[in-house]
Amino acid sequence: MKSHSNLDKKINTYLNKEFTGIGESQQLYELKEELSINLKERTKDYEKKGQTEDEAFKEAVSSMGDLSGLKEDMRRLGEDQARKEVYTSMASRVSAAGLIVGILVIVFGALTTLMLSFMDLPSEAVTGPAIFIVAGGALITYSLLTRETSKYYAMTKVRALLYTLAVGTVLFSLFTAFTSGFATGEMFIAISSFMVFFIIGLGLWLSLLFTVRTSRRK
Repeated sequence: MKSHSNLDKKINTYLNKEFTGIGESQQLYELKEELSINLKERTKDYEKKGQTEDEAFKEAVSSMGDLSGLKEDMRRLGEDQARKEVYTSMASRVSAAGLIVGILVIVFGALTTLMLSFMDLPSEAVTGPAIFIVAGGALITYSLLTRETSKYYAMTKVRALLYTLAVGTVLFSLFTAFTSGFATGEMFIAISSFMVFFIIGLGLWLSLLFTVRTSRRK
């Protein structure tokens, strides 16, 4: 873990130095995140060949080639306030739409479940519509993480999707626990159903938590 932390610091220091003097933007944040992942993967590949971390990192940087073209693109973008505002505005609208739809889906699932609970139906049929709560929770998670704020850049889409998968899996574990528990009346079945999906979701969430990339703070 300490080695990974040192490598993350080296990569962040290198990228920050390379892009010094370039106006900050969501696109620059995403580019640095992509380069960070690329550099880490290349460094690990060179380490597997027997090189030390320092040697592997230098080799990885060298293999990236000349970044002047990317830096010039980011420099122009940083100076083009209009393009930055359009990009941010579009992303903000998409995120807001996702939040609205996610909330509505959760409300629909909750109200439908409540309605069915007053009907003479099997318990598993009553809890079935709660799957909409799982979907709505996942959608809200993704929309929040990909939303740029005054203090933070939006998380990159791939990482946001992985966090969404983790949250969705945890919510699904609760759904399966209630559904299987009501259907069978056996608590051990509910717990075993919950445990499998919960551990998977928690494991994915922890792996993301302990592999933090570049800081999202502006």
